[in-house]
Amino acid sequence: MKRAIITGATGAIGTALVNELIKNKVEVLVICRGNSNRNINIPDSPLVSKLYCDLKDLSSLKNNTGKEYDVFYHFAWMGTSGVARNDMYLQNQNVQYSLDAVGVAKRFKCRKFIGAGSQAEYGRVEGKLKAKTPTFPENGYGYAKLCAGQMTRDYSHQLGIEHVWTRILSIYGPNDGQQSMVMSTINKMINGEIPQFTKGEQMWDYLYSGDAARAFFLLGERGVDGKTYVVGSGKVKPLAEYIKDIQRIVNPKCEIQLGAIPYDDKQVMYLCADTVELEKDTGWKPSISFEEGIKNVIK
Repeated sequence: MKRAIITGATGAIGTALVNELIKNKVEVLVICRGNSNRNINIPDSPLVSKLYCDLKDLSSLKNNTGKEYDVFYHFAWMGTSGVARNDMYLQNQNVQYSLDAVGVAKRFKCRKFIGAGSQAEYGRVEGKLKAKTPTFPENGYGYAKLCAGQMTRDYSHQLGIEHVWTRILSIYGPNDGQQSMVMSTINKMINGEIPQFTKGEQMWDYLYSGDAARAFFLLGERGVDGKTYVVGSGKVKPLAEYIKDIQRIVNPKCEIQLGAIPYDDKQVMYLCADTVELEKDTGWKPSISFEEGIKNVIK
């Protein structure tokens, strides 16, 4: 891989992937909104250039760079949290924009399209999540991610582009959204607030963004056309233990309230990635512990 394109490059995975590509001497074109205050998160490097384009304008975006690219990474998505996850019209727009992104990949001569799906495609499942685990999404976000994965695969193949879909579990790291459990807990502990949680009995799989970025880089190099890969650490422990790990690192004297918030009626209680296919096809393995990752976030 000599050149790559990324949408959604301002979040935890996107910024980490840009850094991973820079480390591997890959030229990166970031497609981003011109008016986003999160553009400051995009790593600065001679290898990185920006092309300003809103998602709604992807369908008309032309390749005026004079260059051909190898891999297209599509992370951009609207309505990833809160009530927007069940805004059916908004989520349906994301499916269209994902198809538009495939068209951009074709116009920029990319050989491979890699899409970012979600654990939400599965719904509530016991046991490790595999590509062939039955999917029963329970919200608009999950429906749209599942649909986008299937439709972009067929459309990519119609256009002669290889396709890889990923289902991402819980990623944390620098530039993560402030509303995530990890980031909101760290911020509250630093500010002397008392964070409140459910009982924290959920068995959870957390993966550091740097490890996720390395997985995506390797999928760009070695990911098998047509496959879906689950991206996570492959290890679980109760959410309460993760919370106590954060407390120990950030502020051991900070009070926490486990059990102060009731579980949602559709609460996922078990979340763990089966990474066998990812490891077999790419040689990837996670290397950053949760504790080390939290220290990186705090820095």
